[in-house]
Amino acid sequence: MNIPENPYLLLTPGPLSTTKTVKAAMLRDWCTWDDDYNSLVQEIRAELVQLAGVNQAEYTSVLMQGSGTFAVESVIGTALGETDKLLVLANGAYGQRIATIARYLKIDYLVYDAGELDRHDPEKIDAILGNDKAITHVAVVHCETTTGMLNQIEEIAEVVKKHNCIFIVDAMSSFGGIPIEMEKLGIGYLISSSNKCIQGVPGFGFVIAKKSLLENCGGNARSLSLDLFDQWQTMEKGNGKWRFTSPTHVVRAFRQALTELEEEGGTEERFLRYALNQRTLVNGMRELGFETLLPDNLQSPIITTFISPDSPEFDFQKFYNQLKNHGFVIYPGKVTDYQCFRIGNIGDVNPDDMRNLVLAIAASMYWK
Repeated sequence: MNIPENPYLLLTPGPLSTTKTVKAAMLRDWCTWDDDYNSLVQEIRAELVQLAGVNQAEYTSVLMQGSGTFAVESVIGTALGETDKLLVLANGAYGQRIATIARYLKIDYLVYDAGELDRHDPEKIDAILGNDKAITHVAVVHCETTTGMLNQIEEIAEVVKKHNCIFIVDAMSSFGGIPIEMEKLGIGYLISSSNKCIQGVPGFGFVIAKKSLLENCGGNARSLSLDLFDQWQTMEKGNGKWRFTSPTHVVRAFRQALTELEEEGGTEERFLRYALNQRTLVNGMRELGFETLLPDNLQSPIITTFISPDSPEFDFQKFYNQLKNHGFVIYPGKVTDYQCFRIGNIGDVNPDDMRNLVLAIAASMYWK
């Protein structure tokens, strides 16, 4: 069977454009009880721990059905006990979503909102943790795709360590595409999903966690389906078995995506490609007169937010449709106080694709 070409590139923060070989991996059916499939799951779990650069004896990984938010909620709902308190470091919609999860689960929490255009001040974090000894966990989004902000988890980690808190990092849009020294930073829980920088397709999230932390989480979960501890125990005892029906085709595609990440040269090489994609895009857009929302020193290589032209002629939906007809799908803006749009730099795309996008934008009649 021939796999048709995609009609357009997904220039979004995920789902994203995948290779033909990743898509082809989904053409076979798998039985969730079969040893071949469960062995595949175990391979993935081991490779994720290896990709995180941590000790296999001290860290583990757990796969969780659903979108990335399901995996985030499984951590928040399982890692925190009844007497624990969470500090959420928010500077965008996804940080605020963690706070919303805590509120739904009736977990005690506090939000330090730095605003959508700023990073968190480590001194303020230090003061908050010093003044509120009830806080036991700190959560932050590494790459806040609301704007494309790359948060400084290295500086935050130092403060979290100082106060002996457990560090939860939502690395949804960064793991596999931006190097993260998980063990050095003392990250207790790192969360991502299948359809981001590893370049698989949507269907499950995953958590890389310190075993000593997970071992103390039994009975904490506020949800049956999202009980991270029980999912881990079942995978450990069942040699890769999931508690409930798993997305078998997605898992197989993810295995292929991990292989292709390794063939590319790992996270470091993928980071260089994404960074070159982003620089190529920004340079071309600035030549056309577009402005980025964030200064370069705050920007991640994952997704870039551009301020919409201040022109009565600009209509985002028409702009979007015209670019789609040229083979590119971009993202609407998500920032509160600015009219803007976003362009992703990740997936099976390269600098030539960015250059061709800029040419398509230059030819558009809906922004000049």
